[in-house]
This record gives sequence, structure tokens and C-alpha cells, in this order.
Amino acid sequence: MKTSSRPSSSPVRLCALAVLPAALLAGCVVAPEPVHVVPRPVVVTPPVYAPPPTVVYVAPTYAMPAPGYVWHYHPRHGWGWYHPVYGWHRGWH
Repeated sequence: MKTSSRPSSSPVRLCALAVLPAALLAGCVVAPEPVHVVPRPVVVTPPVYAPPPTVVYVAPTYAMPAPGYVWHYHPRHGWGWYHPVYGWHRGWH
């Protein structure tokens, strides 16, 4: 009688060998959750300015020249548009 060189395979062992790779690979790939970045709204508030108490307010006669200018009082020239970085509009010093 011939004996086989292969060990006998039981159904439980075959089932375990089939389930093992599936169990090991079941949760390997996880997609990252998308990141939603919402930019904050830009709020530009003009500085609060109050002229000296003896000065009469004069309304602007033309539109604001660019963003950032405020209607401001100059002691020698009167009312005009002033920017904190660029200075007076129309060259006042």
C-alpha cells in the first residue's frame, strides 16, 4: 500500500486559510475624511475719528479715492480723504 506524502487537509483548516487573508485585509484601506476649510469673512472697519469740537463738519464733495481712505480733518487744509499708509489724497502734507 502506498502512503501519500501530503498531509490530510481538514475542512476547518482550509476554511481558516481562506478566511485569514480576508480578515487581515478587511480594514486596511481607509479613506481620509475630506477637510472643508471655510475662510473667515474680511471685515474692514474704518477707524473712529472725531474732529476737534470747534470744527464744523463738511461732507465729502467727491467719492472715496480708494479703499482704506477716511474722511478726515486737516488743521491747515480742512476736510479731505486720508489713508493711514499713503497719507492725504491730492498731496496735502
